[in-house]
Amino acid sequence: MKKSTFKKTQLATSLSIILGVTAITPVFAAEEVTKDKTEVIEVTGIRSSMIKSMDIKRSASGIVDAINAEDIGKFPDSNLAESLQRITGVSIDRSNGEGSKVSVRGFSADRNLILLNGRQMPNTTGDRSFDFSNVAAEGISGVEVYKTSMAKMSTGGIGATLNIKTNKPLNNPGMHAVVSVQALDDTSAQTGGTTPELSGLYSNTFADDTFGISLSASYSERESGNQQAGVSTGWRSYDPDGQDINGNNRFGPIENGQSDQFNRAENPDVYSVPQTTFYTFEEVQRERTNAQLVLQYSPMENITATLDYTYIQKEQDTQVANVSAWYASPGNAVDVWTSGNVASPLLHSEVYDDPTDLAMGSGDYGIRDKTSSIGFNLDWQVSDSLSLSYDYHDSDAENTPNNQYGSNNNLAARALIRTASATDFTGVLPTLAVRGGNAVMASDMQVTGSSFSNEQDHSHIEQHQFDGAFIFEKSGSIDFGIAMTTAENRDQRRTVQRNNWGGEGEPGSFGDENFTRRTILDQFDESGGNFSDFVDVTGTDWAPDILNTYFEFNFLDVRQIAEDTLSIQPGIIGDCGSSFCPSTDYALGVDQYTKEEMTAVYFQYNYEGEIGDMPFDVHLGVRYEETEVATTSNVPGFNATTWVGDTELPLTLSGGTEFQTKTGKYDHVLPSINFNIEVTDDIILRAAFSETIGRPSYGQMIGGTSLGGLARVNSPGAGNSGDAGLLPLEAKNFDLSAEWYYGEGSYISLGYFQKDITNESIRTESVYTQDNLTNPGALTSPFVQQALAAGIDPNDRPAQRLWISENIIDPAVNVVGGNVEINGRPVDPLVQFNIASFANSTEESGFDGVEFAVQHLFGDTGFGTIVNYTYVNSDNSYNNASIGSSINGNGVNYDSDQVAETGISDTANVVGFYEKHGFSIRIAYNWRDEYLTSHFQGDVGASPVYVEKYSQVDLAVNYDVSQVEGLTVFFNGINITDEKRRTRGRSSYEVLNYTQTGARFALGARYSF
Repeated sequence: MKKSTFKKTQLATSLSIILGVTAITPVFAAEEVTKDKTEVIEVTGIRSSMIKSMDIKRSASGIVDAINAEDIGKFPDSNLAESLQRITGVSIDRSNGEGSKVSVRGFSADRNLILLNGRQMPNTTGDRSFDFSNVAAEGISGVEVYKTSMAKMSTGGIGATLNIKTNKPLNNPGMHAVVSVQALDDTSAQTGGTTPELSGLYSNTFADDTFGISLSASYSERESGNQQAGVSTGWRSYDPDGQDINGNNRFGPIENGQSDQFNRAENPDVYSVPQTTFYTFEEVQRERTNAQLVLQYSPMENITATLDYTYIQKEQDTQVANVSAWYASPGNAVDVWTSGNVASPLLHSEVYDDPTDLAMGSGDYGIRDKTSSIGFNLDWQVSDSLSLSYDYHDSDAENTPNNQYGSNNNLAARALIRTASATDFTGVLPTLAVRGGNAVMASDMQVTGSSFSNEQDHSHIEQHQFDGAFIFEKSGSIDFGIAMTTAENRDQRRTVQRNNWGGEGEPGSFGDENFTRRTILDQFDESGGNFSDFVDVTGTDWAPDILNTYFEFNFLDVRQIAEDTLSIQPGIIGDCGSSFCPSTDYALGVDQYTKEEMTAVYFQYNYEGEIGDMPFDVHLGVRYEETEVATTSNVPGFNATTWVGDTELPLTLSGGTEFQTKTGKYDHVLPSINFNIEVTDDIILRAAFSETIGRPSYGQMIGGTSLGGLARVNSPGAGNSGDAGLLPLEAKNFDLSAEWYYGEGSYISLGYFQKDITNESIRTESVYTQDNLTNPGALTSPFVQQALAAGIDPNDRPAQRLWISENIIDPAVNVVGGNVEINGRPVDPLVQFNIASFANSTEESGFDGVEFAVQHLFGDTGFGTIVNYTYVNSDNSYNNASIGSSINGNGVNYDSDQVAETGISDTANVVGFYEKHGFSIRIAYNWRDEYLTSHFQGDVGASPVYVEKYSQVDLAVNYDVSQVEGLTVFFNGINITDEKRRTRGRSSYEVLNYTQTGARFALGARYSF
C-alpha cells in the first residue's frame, strides 16, 4: 500500500509562487535584460491583475475570488466597492450614487464580515456593515472574498468574509513611488463644479532589504446632489375589512358593492393608500482623507516585524429642500384602483372643506467619520516545521456632528392654501397636483415643527491573535490559534424638537429674500403621470394643477427669524438657549453602550495526497467561539404630556435619567471541511461544508426601553428596546464548485451553494404604558367629554383643544395631561406606546444558488472579458398579500414581522477590455435584480421595501505617455448612462422613493518613479 506523504502538488506549488510574488508591481510594462542576457518580460496592467486574481482563486484552500491592483497605487476603480461588484456574486448598495456597502450571494452588508489585513475593524453604522465610501482605493493592493469558511478564519460572515489588503514594503523590495491627480466632475451637482482628488504612495527598503517603509495618502473632494420623489412616510395597508396592522378600522368593508371610498377595488387581500407625496432636492459636499504608514523590520530571515498605522476621515455636509402634501384618512379619498390581490390607487385625490397645508422643509447639517488603527504583527519561522505569529491592533471609529446646527436637522414651514390635491402614480415617479400650489407666495409661509439632532457614535476594537502552523514530515500539517477580541460601541443622541406641526406665529413674517422660488419638473429626467384618467366626482369642478413650485429656504435666515419671533418652549432648549439649535447635553438624550467580549480557539488539520494520479488536499477544522454581551442604556425620563397643535402630544422631560442594563452569553462549536481535487492539470473540483454565525446588530442588542418624544391624541407613541440575549444567526453551508483553467488568465467556473439559516432576528412590537404619561386628548378624557357635550365635533381635534383652552384653563397654557384627578390619580387614559424590539425566530430558512463565471484573454490581441452570473433562491420571500397583524397576550394588536432575508437577488457582470501598446480601455456592465431591503416603511409599521432591478455602465480609459516614462493619463466614467434608483412597496405602483443622481467623470494623470 502506497504511503501518503505531504507532497507539493500543483496547488501547493502555485500557492508558494503567489506568496513569493511581489504585492505591487511597476505601473508600466517593461523589458529588462539580465546579466546573462536572458530577456524577461514583466506583465502589468489589467492582464496582470486578472492573472494574479485567477492564481489566487486556483490555489486557494476553498472557494475564493479576488481582485488586485493593476499596478502600484492603481486599483481598478476610484471606489473600492465599485471594483468589488465585478466579482461573481458580489453586488453593492449605493449612497448618493456611490458604492458604500457590499452584499455577497444576496446576503446584505451586515451579513458579511469585512477585515482590513485580517483584522476586524470598528464602524459607526449601528449595524455590522462596513462603509466602503470611507476608504480610498489608491492605497489598496487587493481584496480577497472567501465564500467558504475555514476554522482559522474569523467568524461573522454568513455571505462571505472579505479581506482588504494594503501595501507591505518588504513584499516588493526597492524604491517605488506614484503620485496621482485628477479632477472630478459630478453631473448631479447643482453647484460647486469640478473638485480635486490627490493621492500618493512611497515604498522603499533599506539595509539589504531588512527594513522597509511604506507611506500612502489621499485626499478628495466631491460635490454631488440628487433629486428625489415618492411617498416618504410609506403606504398604509389594510385588510379586506379595512383594518390596519394595529387593528384600527380606517374605512369600512365593501357591503352590497358599496364602500366609504369611491371606486374602491373589490376582493383584494390588501388595500394600500399613500400617506404623502414629496419632492426632495439635496446638495452634498464630501471631503475624504486617507493615510497609512507601514514600517517593517526583518533582523533575521526567519523573523519579520510589522508596525502600521491607518487613518481615515470623511466629512460630509448636506443641504436639503423639500415640498410635500399629506393625505388625510382614506375614507374621503377619490381613487382609481389597480386590480389584483394587492390593490393601490393609480390616482389618489382629495378635496378639503377648509384649506389645508402645502408643506415645505429645509435642512443644513453635517457629519464627520473618523477611524484610526494601530497594529503590530510578528512572524517567526521557528524551524522548517513550525511557524508562529502574533497580531495585535487597537482601532477606534467615531461619527460626530460636523455642523453647529447638528448632525441632522429639519425646519418645516407651511402655506395654508391647499384646497384639493391629487397624485398620479402611473409614471416612473409620482406626479403631485395641488390646487393653488403654483400661486404660493413667500408671505403665505408659516413655520411649523422643527428638529435639531446631535448624534455621536464611538466604536473601539482591541484584538489579540496568536496563530501557529506545524508541518509533519509525512502526515500533513496543522494550523492552530487563539483570538481575543473586545468590541465596544457607544451611541449618544439628543434631539431638540418642536412639535407644533399645526403652525406657529402668523403668515407674513417672511419675504422673498428668505424663500427663493424654484421649479420642480425640469429637475427630473423622467416624467410622471399626466392625470389622463382623472375624473372629478366630487362636484367641486377642479382640474389637477400639476405642482411645479417650491421654495428653497435660506435656512440660516429663516431659523434666525423663527428664533427671534417664536416662544421658547420649556424643556426643549438647545445649546443656543432656544429650541432652534441642537444640544450637546447627551445626559438628557439617548446614551447606549454595548460591549462584546469574544474568545475563539481553533484547530485545523491539512492533508495533501493523491487519488490515483489526481492530487487532492483536504482541510478539517473546528472553531470554538464564546461571546459575552453587556448593554447599558441611559434612558431619559418623562413626567408629563402636553396637547399642542392639532393632534401632537409631546412628552415633557423630567430632567432625570435611568441606567438600564442587560446581559447575554452564547457559545458555538463550528466545524468545517474543505476538499479540493485536481481531476486533470486544468480542472479542479471543490466541496465544502461549514457552520458559521452572524452576530446581531448592535442596535438590536441595546439595553433599556427608550420612548420617542412624541405621541398623538389619536394614535400611539413609539419606542424601542433591545435584547442582549439575542442569539446570532446560525448557518449550515454547503458548497460545490468545478473550475477549468484552460489558458493563461482564462478559466470557467460553475458553483452551487446552499445555506440553511436559523435564529433569524425579527422585529416585534409590544404595548407599553407609564403611569404619569396620560392622554388629555383622548375621547374619554373628562375635558374632551365636556367639549363634546358642548357640541364640538368628535372628529375635530383642534376645535376640542381650542374649546378646552378657552373655557376650562388659561388660553395661554397648553392642555396638560393628568390635570383632572380622582383620589390623587389622573383620570385621563394612559398613552399607549408601541415598543419595537427583536426576537429570534424559530423558523428555519433555506437559501441556495448557482454561480457561473468566465474569464478569458484572447491571446495576444489585447482583448479580454469577464462574464459572471449568480442566481439566488430563497424559500422565505416576503408575503405582500399579508399585512402581518397579530394579537399579543393582552389581546392587543401589534406589528408582527415576517421572516424574509433582505438583500437576496440575482446579479450579473459583464466586463470587456482592450490593453495594448500603452493604451487600455475597460467597460463594465453591472446588473442586480429586484430585492427586499427592509421590512418597514416610514412610520406605517411592518410593510416591505423593495429596491427595483438596477443596471449601470462604467468606463475607464488609460494611456501610457511614451514620451515620459512612468506617466499615465486616464479618464473614468461612473454610471455613464445616468441610471436611476427606485424603491417600491407591495406593488410596482406603490413607489416609495425615486432617486436621480447622474453620472460622474474623472480626468487625471498618474506618474510613477
